Amino acid sequence: MKWLTILMVLPLLGAAMISTLSKANEKAAKQLALATTLIVMAATIAMAVGFQRDNIDLQFVEKYSWIPSFGINFALGVDAIALVLILMSTILAPIVILAGWNEAHGGRWSVKTFYILILVLETMMIGVFAATDVFLFYVIFEAMLIPVYFLIGGYGTGERAAAAVKFLIYSLVGGLLMLASIIALYVMSGAQGGHTFDISELSKLTMSSTTQNLLFLGFFIAFAIKAPVWPFHTWLPDAAKAATPGTSVLLLGVLDKVGTYGMIRYCLTLFPEASKTFTPIILVLAVISIIYGAFLAIGAKDIKRLIAYTSISHFGFITMGIFAMTTQGHSGAILYMFNHGFSTAALFLVAGWMISRRGSSTIADFGGLQRVTPIMAWTFFVAGMSSLALPGLSSFVSEFLVLVGTFTRYPVHAIIATFGIVLAALYILIPVQRALHGPTTPGNETLSDLNLREKIAIAPVIAIIVVLGFYPAPLLKVINPAASHVISQMGFTDPAPTNGDK
Repeated sequence: MKWLTILMVLPLLGAAMISTLSKANEKAAKQLALATTLIVMAATIAMAVGFQRDNIDLQFVEKYSWIPSFGINFALGVDAIALVLILMSTILAPIVILAGWNEAHGGRWSVKTFYILILVLETMMIGVFAATDVFLFYVIFEAMLIPVYFLIGGYGTGERAAAAVKFLIYSLVGGLLMLASIIALYVMSGAQGGHTFDISELSKLTMSSTTQNLLFLGFFIAFAIKAPVWPFHTWLPDAAKAATPGTSVLLLGVLDKVGTYGMIRYCLTLFPEASKTFTPIILVLAVISIIYGAFLAIGAKDIKRLIAYTSISHFGFITMGIFAMTTQGHSGAILYMFNHGFSTAALFLVAGWMISRRGSSTIADFGGLQRVTPIMAWTFFVAGMSSLALPGLSSFVSEFLVLVGTFTRYPVHAIIATFGIVLAALYILIPVQRALHGPTTPGNETLSDLNLREKIAIAPVIAIIVVLGFYPAPLLKVINPAASHVISQMGFTDPAPTNGDK
């Protein structure tokens, strides 16, 4: 079975079918989009069942000649890291469509265009994690900007045009830096045996430390913008504020993971020595992201900006785990990417329902929701507790592994980052108290609770958050061999316990 090609083609087929519908047939467009994403999710689960977790090599490999004169191939393959992220993406897609059933209305373009963009984006989300040809990765990395730009600028709210343009400019600048590094790698490969964009071949190139450092920066800055890591983060709050809740879920829950995934797959693999050289600086940026994002979240008055700021802090943890260069840190970072996708999805989806009912995104306008809409309030509470990494919920396991893995090699950074947990309690519990408890804010008395469709949409998200909080072993058994392999490739071994640890 050519699983990866099938997964990429199915959403495009769904988009093509939707394009044949009339603009007035909005319900059919929604139903077809939902059915397509459910089929893609089922196919991904079927592929995942056949994945050999102890095999550290790429699996489900496919390779087709694309532009042979330049040695460019349409090459796909997944390891455990890519598999986990593709699984997360395809599970979130139907949830986003079902949860935001009416969010395409009132946009600049038709409802069917909205769902065509979503399905095209799903194809690219799968492709960017599966690509093993660096040029193919770059093409998809840049092409992803197009549907996101139109989703924000065409269907968002407020300053949506400015937010879309800012997102596009930041991403394009990062992409151009990465393109310069890719061209340099291509030229070097020609001088050392034959032009190629294959990542496994490029990882064998010999280059001076100065060259490796410069090329590393081209990739890392592009990924740091996408992630986003401080100080490359400033596009995110505006984009999250302007985008629809469903678009925000895909933006923060999936697309931003391309940045942290790229750090593992490309920065560490292609430039191991440069990764070691820049690790102290990157760890400082990660710690700043954790603390700075948390402080911004504490001061946020808009609920969508609050969630965006919390993600800056969370991506700081992920980046720190990646560059801690320990198996625990890497396992925690990869698991964090998966878990963050669902905790952020829960926050944005419930926040979107709150905003659509109240007509406001200001946190102070939601007082007393627990009395009026108890199911919606408790759902937001559980999502918030997951975001602050409460024990028993999925994010706790990830954060714990990252901190423990970092502490064994960089104790000072881990101790400072731990302060972010204290701040997380503030930036979650304060808005929870203001929005859910206390006296009911005038205008909230008649708000409706979650309907059946919304309950069905949010139920699997909450279930994943709770189940992985108590039993993360199924995912960790897949992730751990891949994390150990990355660390061993870098030439690191986990620090041995000292006498004081016994």
